[in-house]
Amino acid sequence: MKTKNWSVALEDDEYEENRELVIQDALVAIKETGKGYYVNVVTPAAFGSPVNYLLTHIENTFGDSVSMKYIDQCGCGGHVLRVWKHK
Repeated sequence: MKTKNWSVALEDDEYEENRELVIQDALVAIKETGKGYYVNVVTPAAFGSPVNYLLTHIENTFGDSVSMKYIDQCGCGGHVLRVWKHK
């Protein structure tokens, strides 16, 4: 369990070719985040904004125990989605 704010980089080659792996590992990272903290989920540029494919999976898995905010596209091309764990 991560009891601090942190980031998970899901942008290497294996992720750029496998959206399902990005979704799977993003959900694991959120699960591993302690209550009261957030994880920045950094996703590959190849899939575009995670708002378009990741939000629904997060909402279906965690419901109202999390809140999310799209931060921006980072300099490396990836996208940052911040997910706060409330419960």
